[in-house]
Amino acid sequence: MTGTDDEDAEREAAIEAGRLMFARPWVFRLGVVKLDQLPPADRIEVAFAGRSNVGKSSLLNALTGQNGLARTSNTPGRTQEINVFECESAGVRLIDMPGYGFAQAPKGKVDAWTRLIKQYLQGRPNLRRVFLLIDSRHGIKAVDKRIMDLLDTAAVSYQVVLTKADKIGAAALDEVTAEVSTELAKCPAAHPVILATSSEKGTGIAELRAAIAGLAD
Repeated sequence: MTGTDDEDAEREAAIEAGRLMFARPWVFRLGVVKLDQLPPADRIEVAFAGRSNVGKSSLLNALTGQNGLARTSNTPGRTQEINVFECESAGVRLIDMPGYGFAQAPKGKVDAWTRLIKQYLQGRPNLRRVFLLIDSRHGIKAVDKRIMDLLDTAAVSYQVVLTKADKIGAAALDEVTAEVSTELAKCPAAHPVILATSSEKGTGIAELRAAIAGLAD
């Protein structure tokens, strides 16, 4: 067997592990506004972070194959809590974080969400990786860079997931991927593999499932 054959077999095994993990029923467990409301740190967690309206809820629904699991809205800032999703037989917990950046909410509430995000990212001992969602149409913005700096400082591993990849052409997607890759090369806590996804078309969902299943191992 050649090295390429080995790599293909590993990839197929990872894809299958991801498929099996997300073929099980996932449920919304609770939403929290304070860290002490979180469940016990009894399993690893992967968190999804991103600017308001980047498509986190849609991605979680696509990931689990359950259209109504995470609430979606066209109104930026709809997710106001840390939302916790679990599968009884999976060794991983999914964390949907409040969208950062622009939000149609009072400044005091937005500031509270921002503090909650920072406290979680810096202090959750079982947090294995943050999937940082970036809109493929816009690339990394200044507010994204601030979160990346926070993750680098806290030494929290993170991986960029480009969302809405179906909304731009292949050449434009290649261009933004290259730009993001160049930026990530400067970031010590960044995982180098960028995942391009489309919740609507299903692009990249199998690869994201595989990445999460690999972390659970």
